[in-house]
Amino acid sequence: MAEGRPGVAATLQALNAALGRHSALWVKESGARNLRHRDFLAPRAALSAAFPGGQVPPEAVSAVPSLRGPAVLPLRPPPPPPPGLAVQVRRPEAFQRLLGPLPEPAAPAAGARTGCVVLHCPALRSPAALQPRHLRSVLVAEHLAQLLRAQGVSVRLVPALSEERSWDVLRQLRVYWPSGSGGSSLTDAVSALKAALDQCPCAAASEQGVICKVHLKSFVEQQGLLGYDPNLDVLLVTEETLQSLAELQEAVLQCPAKGQSSCCSIVHVVNCEEEFQQQQLDVLWRILDPGAHTALQKHLVCGPVKVTNPSSPIGADQYFQLRKHQMYEASVMKYGELAQDEAWTEVIDTLTVAAIRFELLSTAHRSQITLDLENSSISTKGTKSGAFVMYNCARLATLFGAFQQAVEQGTYPPLPPVSQLNFSCLREEGEWLLLFNYLLPFPEVLQQAAQLPPSSKGIRVTANTETVCKFLIQLSMDFSSYYNRVHILGEPFPHLFDQMFARLQLLGAVRDVFHSALATLHLPPLSQI
Repeated sequence: MAEGRPGVAATLQALNAALGRHSALWVKESGARNLRHRDFLAPRAALSAAFPGGQVPPEAVSAVPSLRGPAVLPLRPPPPPPPGLAVQVRRPEAFQRLLGPLPEPAAPAAGARTGCVVLHCPALRSPAALQPRHLRSVLVAEHLAQLLRAQGVSVRLVPALSEERSWDVLRQLRVYWPSGSGGSSLTDAVSALKAALDQCPCAAASEQGVICKVHLKSFVEQQGLLGYDPNLDVLLVTEETLQSLAELQEAVLQCPAKGQSSCCSIVHVVNCEEEFQQQQLDVLWRILDPGAHTALQKHLVCGPVKVTNPSSPIGADQYFQLRKHQMYEASVMKYGELAQDEAWTEVIDTLTVAAIRFELLSTAHRSQITLDLENSSISTKGTKSGAFVMYNCARLATLFGAFQQAVEQGTYPPLPPVSQLNFSCLREEGEWLLLFNYLLPFPEVLQQAAQLPPSSKGIRVTANTETVCKFLIQLSMDFSSYYNRVHILGEPFPHLFDQMFARLQLLGAVRDVFHSALATLHLPPLSQI
């Protein structure tokens, strides 16, 4: 059987199947202390529940080292219990499979992610200046779009940014959002919605300046819709209301799934202060266009963003400039006059973007964020910050730059082909930690971060938009610990080259993971800090 890239899920599935159970008996270890002795564990309590007296049939235990599959890790025979049934991976083989030549890309699996998702961010329609709470929902929507696209899902972002307004703070934060006007097709869509209103039994005439008023509550009750605010009652429909609906309809009609709008899901990414207004728009759209796509509407609600001790309400522009100034001061304190050089302008801009994106994205979207703007100390040493992640990414760039320079000077030979590397040299526990906790599960981390529950009661949906930031922070901490402890580029003695080359191959893969994860946050890797 051809061997592919090993995966955590496939290995766990094979281990459970070896015990003749469909239930999840095995867990992957992640702590450094446990990984010294085992990589996967079936806890005693789980075995006791699955087998009489917790006694696993000997033939099931003996089958473990012979488990095979395109994505199954090579496993050693399990030692006798207790504390359960533990298994260790045959590590040199695992290094070889994960760091060796990549197999040919597999054909898309049956049931792979397809279709289209429309991500709607009402904060960008706010007539007032953007505030940090608006930025949060915009960054969540944009990050989720990147994650979905990486899984093969087509994504449309709504609304288009108005060309009549300045969006400098979004440009500074490297937010890539479509802009432009709707043109004649949008005008036609608004006219069609007005015609639908004329035929709507829930609509009634209203005062001047309002097209009509629509009774939402009666419709919600008649349809038995769940999860809506009980205070939904009458909505005064304006031209702007219909413009918003028309733009959503246009996005659905442009779904690439051969025009099948029923394949398109709509997710409204809103902050908690906008949720009620978006529910009104949701119900109105269901009334005017009772198609399959309007029934697929979900609301991803972002928790509040509280600013401690603000002298006055702070806008998104002020927030960005304050963080940039703090980043500049922290860089000058650490690097002195170097940080005042023009070449550092781009570095400080990138560090500022990273700091803000991690500040607003590393907390679960439904939880509150508190911004301490007065006492916050931004530095490249704070292990929970985006700047710390960028710093460690830059350390890898410096390492490989130094190696390349040494090769050009004749100090070291070039890195050999991966097939010639000896991965049995990788015995330091930090090396297995990097491979087992980060390189191995990374594709599954991206898949899990992009998951939107396909169906749930009510209208709210949650997504794991904090996952990538937390993954990068933890990776940076473990990489930094390893890098501070282990000297990679050693003395140029031939008997030391095997270990150095194997370590460089490992850290090259770590660098690739950094770059791929940062790309979902629109953060370019830095070559220096």
